[in-house]
Amino acid sequence: MDIKHLIYIIMAAVFVNNYVLQRFLGICPFLGVSKKLDQATGMSIAVIFVMLLATAVTWPIQNFLLTPRTADGVLIRDMGYLQTVVFILVIAALVQLVEIILKKYIPALYKSLGIYLPLITTNCAVLGVTVLNIDEGYSFAESMANSLGSGLGFFLAMVIFAGVRTRTESCEAPESFKGLPITLVSASILAAAFNGFAGVVETLFG
Repeated sequence: MDIKHLIYIIMAAVFVNNYVLQRFLGICPFLGVSKKLDQATGMSIAVIFVMLLATAVTWPIQNFLLTPRTADGVLIRDMGYLQTVVFILVIAALVQLVEIILKKYIPALYKSLGIYLPLITTNCAVLGVTVLNIDEGYSFAESMANSLGSGLGFFLAMVIFAGVRTRTESCEAPESFKGLPITLVSASILAAAFNGFAGVVETLFG
């Protein structure tokens, strides 16, 4: 596998196809846990961990159990209709694992994340990564690279937006813009700013 190609997949997932700011997946934790930098960082690390584990588990399940193929590419068994159900069950189990680990070893972070930690189960960004890896026809290595890039993109969006929200909460905004409105406006401006990366990754990697 070409390392340059894997780096391209990672960079594209972080900047060009950012799951939060370009694909608009995972908006719930993006808006809910971005008030404080430590919470945003903790949630992002947990999401990266779940994305990588979910991909490592769901890719073999899809290719060896649900829709296995011969060496010639002939479909042996077609149980692809179970994909969404199986993937959600896998993600839910992994989130429970992360929750147990945080509760035991990092209780402060576990308490600060609160309800948003179990919400990783329903975080459409995690499910979206696992499904799109299959839809794009990625190999296992490409899928892991895409998941890593998607997780890092989520981390980048969360950290930047946490800084933006800190500034917006300390400034004097019009009464009608206080609270959620100024948050949504800030998120839309940040998403528009990320459009500037379109074509940059392709130019760098040819």
